[in-house]
Amino acid sequence: MFVSDCRRDFYDLIVSQRVLLLVASDVDALCACKILQALFQCDHVQYTLVPVSGWQELETAFLEHKDQFKYFVLINCGANVDLLEILQPEEDTIFFVCDSHRPINVVNVYNDTQIKLLVKQDDDLDVPAYDDIFRDEEDEEEDSENESDGSEPLEKRRRFEEEVIERTMKRRQRREWEARRREILFDYEQYEYHGTSSAMVMFDLAWIMSKDLNDMLWWAIVGLTDQWVQDKITQMKYVTDIGILQRHVSRHNHRNEDEENSLSIDCMRIAFEYDLRLALYQHWSLYESLCNTSYTSASLKLWSVQGQKRLQEFLADMGLPLKQVKQKFHSMDISLKENLREMIEESANKFGMKDLRVQTFSIHFGFKNKFSASDIVYATTSLMENIEKEGLETTNFIKALDSLSRGNLDKLHQGLDLAKKQLRAIQQTVASCICTNLVISQGPFLYCSLMEGTPDVKLFSKPVSLCLLSKYLLKSFVCSTKNKRCKLLPLVMAAPMDVEQGTVIMVGIPPETESSDKKNFFGRAFEKAAESTNSRTLHNHFEMSIIELKTEDRSKFLDALISLLS
Repeated sequence: MFVSDCRRDFYDLIVSQRVLLLVASDVDALCACKILQALFQCDHVQYTLVPVSGWQELETAFLEHKDQFKYFVLINCGANVDLLEILQPEEDTIFFVCDSHRPINVVNVYNDTQIKLLVKQDDDLDVPAYDDIFRDEEDEEEDSENESDGSEPLEKRRRFEEEVIERTMKRRQRREWEARRREILFDYEQYEYHGTSSAMVMFDLAWIMSKDLNDMLWWAIVGLTDQWVQDKITQMKYVTDIGILQRHVSRHNHRNEDEENSLSIDCMRIAFEYDLRLALYQHWSLYESLCNTSYTSASLKLWSVQGQKRLQEFLADMGLPLKQVKQKFHSMDISLKENLREMIEESANKFGMKDLRVQTFSIHFGFKNKFSASDIVYATTSLMENIEKEGLETTNFIKALDSLSRGNLDKLHQGLDLAKKQLRAIQQTVASCICTNLVISQGPFLYCSLMEGTPDVKLFSKPVSLCLLSKYLLKSFVCSTKNKRCKLLPLVMAAPMDVEQGTVIMVGIPPETESSDKKNFFGRAFEKAAESTNSRTLHNHFEMSIIELKTEDRSKFLDALISLLS
């Protein structure tokens, strides 16, 4: 059931209890977790935090802890499946689910006792009506009445015939209702998409309770920016939510001119700004950032010789010397940096890059450290999906969580270095896939498979990195192909997952169109294709459009997917 008052029906209930937090491995979930942890710290709430990267880990964590806890808080996991069926909990167990995955499972919506959904009510949820999905079990087989011996046979027969007609009508109505129910559920569950960021939902809770701090506001901003960087929400949704957060930023970060109210330079300050859509450019060189940002790389077609020439022309048009753009951004001449954004925007318009300016927020820690929200997203994602083994599997999660605190700038800088490696690896892989024609049209979708032995292939066994690669590749392919039909097709991408076990990880990406509503139909399509071919698949990820598959089953799985979508 939807929780209408988060303070009364969620926070006040758990404040006096021990709580288990089950947190998914994505940046939005980490930010929501940080906000909730800060609130728990204020009220001395005891909690245990368990990171979960998929359904198997979620089930294991629940089984391990179900005897010790009554209240479970799930962040960015659990809304889009029937939780009670998967976890089989005791009747007094209560789940609070704060999840941006849509559509929300109808059983979760209409369960009033054990499932409490913490989602923004303004979201366009389109949940089917209760009567269309659920029906009270009627006793189809009614006990035949014991007639008295004195009743006449003719009357008996007439009554029996009426009962038969009535039962036949009831059965037909039930069949019609079930057919309509299947249709309604298919329409409702067909597409996977995302609602309001969980970090924003948690920040709203803090704000309602008057416990919102600047740090919490920053985490809400990073959570929203994660959705935008990962291409999970539409531009319209992003701009709307930015507007909501901008009002909070003005409230928390206003500066009065008079000496008495001015804050120290060492304070944390958040500012709204129109920034360049260039990845990590303030911590990199401008040249590297232009080469490794998906938008500029795809627009200029940097994988080709012609594209490299266009980049040189673009820099020349701005009047920026190569020596300046190839050195670290903070070492560039101040005179060039002052009007840099305007210069780049002006030249970008001439080169067909009209969307190079984006609304975002930046944060200052003291005088020296300035980060934009997207910098934090890239750094935190890279720490979470770091492929260099260091201790336990949860180490990456804890490092990523720590990097969001302003006291851990060293971890954040480590994340920024990893993010640069990740972006370079993605762009190099995109270039090699396009230059060697690895993207092929399979009819209803495009398909690309990375071979074992490809540089950085291990990085792309991680879900977020593979999704980023797929989105960048599709964007670049659409810019490079002359085939108009191919520009409108979605992409299925596969990469080796575990060579010893012989598995691949596969992701489906919706088409790259301007009117794209970011709804993904591959989750259901993957399930049906696996079912019809008995392929050995594992639907373990919280994103339904990511699956693991046995390598030898790949060809029959793809054949089934082609016939299903044709």
